[in-house]
Amino acid sequence: MFWRCIDGVSWSWGKFTKSRFAKTKRGATAIEYGLIAAGVAVAIAVLVGTLGTQIAATFQSVIDSLAG
Repeated sequence: MFWRCIDGVSWSWGKFTKSRFAKTKRGATAIEYGLIAAGVAVAIAVLVGTLGTQIAATFQSVIDSLAG
């Protein structure tokens, strides 16, 4: 499958992603945003894993105190 670029040159999708996309600032910015999103996802996963058990224990103590 070929795409017509702005400069009028036909490129295959594989060639476009390997050469033109990697050289443009837009491609670099997209990669940077992807890395930031991955970092945020890892931070959220760590926080949920760490705080999740503490929050569950707190809720359980509230439930136990309300029940008895």
